[in-house]
Amino acid sequence: MSEEIETKEKKLFDAPSLAEQERMIEAVLFASSEPITLRELEQRLPRGSDVGEAMAFLRHRYQGRGVQVMKVGDAYAFRTAPDLGFLMHRETVETRKLSRAAIETLAIIAYHQPVTRAEIEEIRGVSVSRGTIDQLIEREWIRFGRRKMTPGRPVTFVVTPGFLDHFGLETARDLPGLKELRAAGLLDNRPPLGALPKAGEGDVDSEEETDEGQSELFED
Repeated sequence: MSEEIETKEKKLFDAPSLAEQERMIEAVLFASSEPITLRELEQRLPRGSDVGEAMAFLRHRYQGRGVQVMKVGDAYAFRTAPDLGFLMHRETVETRKLSRAAIETLAIIAYHQPVTRAEIEEIRGVSVSRGTIDQLIEREWIRFGRRKMTPGRPVTFVVTPGFLDHFGLETARDLPGLKELRAAGLLDNRPPLGALPKAGEGDVDSEEETDEGQSELFED
């Protein structure tokens, strides 16, 4: 009698089939506005589910489709296939374009993170304005990282999962290298970094706020 009860209880709490787990994950990803991690999925699916294996099957199922299951950092989300992104341009409204200074600053942070403000200025050859940093933080493309263990303990900057998601990257290591950038015509014939003036010797970002008495974002 007791064995029959144990058998019934075991069947009652058995994990659903892998195909059913795949359906559940698909439903959760479709309804979520933000990427979801495997740990979050484990908390939602029935006990005993193999979320990792079900996710692998789901990603394989969507390979080659117009919508794919993309990995964003440690999370997953439905995203338009990269080669079909041009079809979405009419659906995207760009409310505020990034300045050249912001684009350069973002690129330096992405390729050199974690990086301090002083290091950004050294690479760019000009001072970095408060407005440039604020613009990137407001877009949630960069965030504060750990303080550097150097005199003054300056704060560092790193890119966010939102940055990776926006540019269709799994990690920052997936950023294109110099060869890819040159092949795409995205690198101009600018002088090498060593030939650029040091921070403070060149011009300041054109959008730098010059009002006296305005506090800096960071302590020098």
